[in-house]
Amino acid sequence: MDKRPVNLDLSTVKFPITAIASITHRVTGVILLGAVLVLLWMLDTSLESEQGFLFIQSLLDSILAKLVIWGILSALAYHLVAGLRHMVMDMGHWETLAGGKASARGAMALSVVLIVLAGVWVW
Repeated sequence: MDKRPVNLDLSTVKFPITAIASITHRVTGVILLGAVLVLLWMLDTSLESEQGFLFIQSLLDSILAKLVIWGILSALAYHLVAGLRHMVMDMGHWETLAGGKASARGAMALSVVLIVLAGVWVW
C-alpha cells in the first residue's frame, strides 16, 4: 500500500530558508512586472502635458503613492540582491547546502537593510 499523502497541506510543511528565498525571488519578479506597467503609465502621463505632469506630481505626494513606491523599491531591492546571489552561485560558489543557507540568510538580511533605507528615502 502506498503511504504517500493524498492531500498535502502546504501550511504544515516547513520550507527551508533556500526555498523561501527562491519563492520570494520569483514573487518579487512578478511584482516588478506589474510595477513596470505602473511606472510607464506614470511616465507617459507626466510627459503628455503640463496638466499630466502636475497630476503625477500631486499623486506622488499622497501616502498611498509613497507606500506603492516603497513597495516597488522593496521588491527591486530583494530581487536585485537575490539575483546577484544566483549569479555568484552560477560561478560555482555557495553551492553546498550550508553555503546556500548562509547566502540566502545574507541576501535576506541585506535586503532588509536596503528596504529600510528605501523607506527612509521615500518618506
